[in-house]
Amino acid sequence: MKTIPLILMGCGGVGRQLLQHIVSCRSLHSQQGLNLKVVGVCDSQSVVASADFLNKGLDDSFLLELCRVKLGGSSLSKLGDFGECQVFAHPESQGKILDIAAQLGKSTGLVFVDCSASSDTITVLKQVVDKGCCIVLANKKPLTSKMEDFNKLFTYPRRIRHESTVGAGLPVIASLNRIISSGDPVQRIVGSLSGTLGYVMSEVEDGKPLSQVVRAAKSLGYTEPDPRDDLGGMDVARKALILARILGRQINLDNIQIESLYAEEMGPNVMTVEDFLNHGILLLDKDIQARVEKASSNGNVLRYVCVIEGSRCEVGIQELPKNSALGRLRGSDNVVKLLLSPPSSCKWQLEIYTRCYSDQPLVIQGAGAGNDTTAAGVLADIVDIQDLFP
Repeated sequence: MKTIPLILMGCGGVGRQLLQHIVSCRSLHSQQGLNLKVVGVCDSQSVVASADFLNKGLDDSFLLELCRVKLGGSSLSKLGDFGECQVFAHPESQGKILDIAAQLGKSTGLVFVDCSASSDTITVLKQVVDKGCCIVLANKKPLTSKMEDFNKLFTYPRRIRHESTVGAGLPVIASLNRIISSGDPVQRIVGSLSGTLGYVMSEVEDGKPLSQVVRAAKSLGYTEPDPRDDLGGMDVARKALILARILGRQINLDNIQIESLYAEEMGPNVMTVEDFLNHGILLLDKDIQARVEKASSNGNVLRYVCVIEGSRCEVGIQELPKNSALGRLRGSDNVVKLLLSPPSSCKWQLEIYTRCYSDQPLVIQGAGAGNDTTAAGVLADIVDIQDLFP
């Protein structure tokens, strides 16, 4: 039986789903001669670790109780009296994490799994790289930090997996790496990388005011609590940056041209969410509607897309032919294009143009969002590096 010890950072929807996947797959993994041993779990305030992490992990009943506690909004510190574990609060928690990494990284090996949404994890991740640990990411922020941070994480390329940072569980990164390894030069990547923005653009195409569409999307749970997190385009830009860096582009986020759907004076530092939804967004209706009508008069539609071509890397609204693949995308369409459906049924489609796929691009399509799908992608990444463990 091959054992893979791991530490999970982040107990949100994806992290909890991953723990549940690990527990539910015990029988399957056992048949494959594999045991995933969770030796520690971290949230933003503390870390809970197995009292005897060198020999045993946190048992499954503890992991399920942990999921229940975090779902209820409580801290990991509440688990101090449950099972054979130790709880360490911040800042002592980081020292404990690095202690576990030092003891397991060079001996049995250890996987750090980042399912958080924090940029703070980059500090720990860079340190554990030198301790012989592997890294599996669903969190995009470490890979979209400074170029020197990105290069540090890739010091040992075989020890890092990050399929779920772009397209949840779809084989986007793996496919792109295979193309690059084959020597087939990638000429262009184009895609619609946001389910929320895809929904918004297809709704305004039907003549609905942007303000009405965004409010409806928020009430349906399609947007972040602050819709500007979606409308600003930063999430799309982070995904585009990861793809561009895989292609070898030495660029940072500030090298990407990002079109925000709201003006700077409507930003979170100026307006509350309520003010933005009740007043600010109304000022955007006229401009968007004018752009929709102009595109329609040209036989086109508006879509929010990412384009990577040569030194160009940009995200924003583009006017596209109505009968093109991107132009046919609809917010309720579960068949075509990347994350265009509402998040509960998102579909992902990415077009990669290369020398071999010049006229007919390589298309990757499927469910591209959701906690379950993303966690499944993370689990697949963990299993994928089992050959690095004794």
